[in-house]
Amino acid sequence: MSSIELVTITVDGVEVQVPKGLGLVESAAMAGIEIPVFCYEPRIGPPIGACRMCLVEVEGMPKLQAGCTLTAQDGMAVLTAQASEKAADGQESTLEFILVNHPLDCPVCDKGGECPLQDLTFRYGPGNTRMNFPKRTFDKPIPISPLIALDRERCILCYRCTRFSGEVAEDGQLVAKNRGAQSVIATFEDEPYRGQFTGNVIELCPVGALTSTPYRFEGRPWEIQNVPSVCGMCPVGCNISATTREGKVRRVVSRNHPEVDEGWLCDKGRFAFGHLQAADRIVDPLRRGQPRYEELSWDDAVDEAERILRGAEGRIVTALSGSETVELAYALGKLMRQGLGSHCAVLPEQIDDAYDAYRAPLSTIRDSSLVVVLGDEPVAERAPIVDLWIKAAQRNGAEIVRQSEPDDELARRLREAGRAVLVSSGGDGTRLAAAGKLDRDGCATFALPTTANGRGVADAWAAAADEEPENPEPIGLLIVSGDEAAADPNVRVMAERAESVLAIGMFRRLLTPWADLILPGTSYLERDGTYVNLEGRLQRLRRAAIPPALDELAMLSRLAARFDVELSPHPSLVFEEVSAIAYGGIPFGAVGEQAELRGRVPRSGVSSPASEERVSDTRRVSEGQGLRLVTYRPLFSGPAVERVPELHFQRPAAEVEVSRDDGQRLGIANGQTVTVRSNGTSVELRARLTREIPAGVARIAAEHAAGLEGHVEVTG
Repeated sequence: MSSIELVTITVDGVEVQVPKGLGLVESAAMAGIEIPVFCYEPRIGPPIGACRMCLVEVEGMPKLQAGCTLTAQDGMAVLTAQASEKAADGQESTLEFILVNHPLDCPVCDKGGECPLQDLTFRYGPGNTRMNFPKRTFDKPIPISPLIALDRERCILCYRCTRFSGEVAEDGQLVAKNRGAQSVIATFEDEPYRGQFTGNVIELCPVGALTSTPYRFEGRPWEIQNVPSVCGMCPVGCNISATTREGKVRRVVSRNHPEVDEGWLCDKGRFAFGHLQAADRIVDPLRRGQPRYEELSWDDAVDEAERILRGAEGRIVTALSGSETVELAYALGKLMRQGLGSHCAVLPEQIDDAYDAYRAPLSTIRDSSLVVVLGDEPVAERAPIVDLWIKAAQRNGAEIVRQSEPDDELARRLREAGRAVLVSSGGDGTRLAAAGKLDRDGCATFALPTTANGRGVADAWAAAADEEPENPEPIGLLIVSGDEAAADPNVRVMAERAESVLAIGMFRRLLTPWADLILPGTSYLERDGTYVNLEGRLQRLRRAAIPPALDELAMLSRLAARFDVELSPHPSLVFEEVSAIAYGGIPFGAVGEQAELRGRVPRSGVSSPASEERVSDTRRVSEGQGLRLVTYRPLFSGPAVERVPELHFQRPAAEVEVSRDDGQRLGIANGQTVTVRSNGTSVELRARLTREIPAGVARIAAEHAAGLEGHVEVTG
């Protein structure tokens, strides 16, 4: 491994050693000196020097230079505005020019108090203005989507938003129209800005030009509190801050964890908090009666739950959602096992423990030379931030291979690649990971679960129950934990067979009229506890808002006392029990704001080079059978999204995705209306030709594939 070459530079008379080629902004920061910026954002890509706020004086150069575009070279001597009158004058003039037409909206602007332009104007700008002419005005705000408002008067043309759209999300939907003084930010052909990551431009904007429509006029910086937590909307576990005012969550913003999310956040995680205020939110226990449900006090609800549990005589099945905290899942398992002698569960999914042998940060993907995506489900729909990491790897020169099934050729390529990563999206990657020897340094394997905390729930349930008995027949009582389980058709089938149903959930329309007793549930934003993300990283959830009813853990603690089971209502104490069994005794307080990734767990039977494991070629051949249908659950779906109208435009279009090779073979053009047939059922969809799926596959969002199954015929 080559050593890093260090060079010596001087910034404002301070000598510092930094890696050669490091950006001057970062180099100055290592000397404790700030070079102010607007357009520069290293996560977006190379600097472009658009705003000129970073002007510095460099020894040997006659003119001021854009500091963000410079890199550290040995012997470089730099003077910033703090030490150079020339640089200070340049920065003051830059700010004066930016403010020529900038409106005096600070008292009403949502960015006020959190605005880099406001801050830097106070620190580096002129004390008064020489401009006494009317400022330019535009119609405002312009809704570039139901989620984002654009105020063109405030825009300083830093191009952060367009660069994010083009170079990070790679959707190319935000553009700069016109030239010079007439330049404005717009969407392509004035279409709504649609995609998984559009809300990131709100945070990237250094002024109040791009603002969140749901957050507009909802709070000022001195009225709000920011609670550090973790997103519970998908298995990535992005780090977030939940902004609260008067006890309610008003917005969700990213909180950069460089190994997990790099400060990006998908729109589901950013905007779906609106489900907390859903019209059908359950706030009191409900018991089915005739002709309607009746509200119960909590004492009566606990009495009724005890009666139902005892009446089931141990024939109990618990259906879990994968959205429960580790502590909540453990509490349910402990009550079932110790209090009722029953602990049969329907887990949302099973993640093979073998993946822990290949554990690594998600940022490993960006630095890889080969990324293999195994399976047919869209990565962006299961774990959107993983898709951004894959795009970053591709921009860095990595080869991206997408394949439905593993084979020996793929295993050989993984072994021979210097830094290889396997991402399993709907496929079993454990054998391929072993055959590809991905437990070596610089390599990793990631399985993409379908639920936010499926791994943590499985860990907790296993810790609470030593062995899993078979489902009882008939089912005396079905316990449905969470709205995701309540929305699962398979759980609904079990509910029809069960003698009684006890449900814990947030939304009334999901649970009536088939549940006998309904206990109010909570959102991840209303919970303390822990989640385990797809890396296997244990992370802290912190309660941002007080739930409108007793939270689940407190309710289970009261119920457990009826069965002489000791169960604390405090997540920290419950975690201590789980951690001693499943997590090596990690203290609750040690799961910090930016949780570390636990080390790899060596897998048993690692093959030697002389006895490499083989992965047989099991790819399906679809010639003569039509295309193999793959359906998936879209990211913008589920009980929470359904209750946030602003997100509905993000739902997937009625389209069928096929490979470009299949499109050419079938004579189908991109955007053409086609008919998809299977088992006597046919639907008309728009065709989308893509390189992201292999030949022989037709991929459709589940909501548009009703009645289709197996292999399908696609005709123009």
